[in-house]
Amino acid sequence: MSRDEQLKQRWELLVNKLSVQFADGDTLDLDAIIYLIGVQELGQIHRRFKKDHKLDLMHIAICRLLEPYGYYEFDFFDDDGWPHYKVKEQLPHLKAGEQSVLMKEAIVSYFMESKYIE
Repeated sequence: MSRDEQLKQRWELLVNKLSVQFADGDTLDLDAIIYLIGVQELGQIHRRFKKDHKLDLMHIAICRLLEPYGYYEFDFFDDDGWPHYKVKEQLPHLKAGEQSVLMKEAIVSYFMESKYIE
């Protein structure tokens, strides 16, 4: 099986599993999954977030997801418990489809690392 096919299968498995667990079976999109990762990384699972915090949560998730690729590095937790990252290397300019594949690959790796999927 090719790497692309394997990623596609794992992505579909992950989306289905997360959609059942967090959206009553409604299919979660990429942004929703990134948001869930941000909440997970912040560790304040049962808190309600305002719109501007939702964007911050997505930023946390993107930093965490791209950390293994060498783009970000964890720096510190602030007094409110929010993680902060520093840029190690600028992201390359990618087309929308390439960005999507990179994020899906990073998300699948994140959930495989935590043993949520295999």
